[in-house]
Amino acid sequence: MVRYGDPGAIDWIESGGGPLIVIPEESLSAWRGADGEDWKDYDRACAVDGHVGLIAVGQSHALVLGFDPASTAFLPNPGAFVRWIAADSEEELLDSVEGALASVVWEETVTWDVPGPVVLLDSACPGGGVHEDERLRVEMAAGRYRVQAAEVTPAPRTTLCLVQFVPVT
Repeated sequence: MVRYGDPGAIDWIESGGGPLIVIPEESLSAWRGADGEDWKDYDRACAVDGHVGLIAVGQSHALVLGFDPASTAFLPNPGAFVRWIAADSEEELLDSVEGALASVVWEETVTWDVPGPVVLLDSACPGGGVHEDERLRVEMAAGRYRVQAAEVTPAPRTTLCLVQFVPVT
């Protein structure tokens, strides 16, 4: 069994200061980010108010992870992004996820139609030119998902934001 905190088990994506974005892989090349003089896509991502929001990209929508430019990882089980707001260590943060999920009161919810695998990256990066180590590919089955988000503080020195995907049947 792989524990979340095992070395190399978790890949974290960071931002240069703006929001992170989750883009359907099939629409990745349509995302311009803050490329050259054209910052329209990045500006749209920055305009999202809240933990999560949807914006049009190509023929689909992308999910903006707003508020804090926190380091973010995806945990396949429970199907959630974990955003590192505060913790003394990665192990401490990841060890608190299960308890946080058991007691969380979801603050925001959006419904997202996902066409298949998605890619997490800094919203300033153009999708077509983002380097492998600056993005995280997440296998997702095509379908409709309820995306629920909340910031939780499971311990006095640990705060994280959870963004969980729940299939809508």
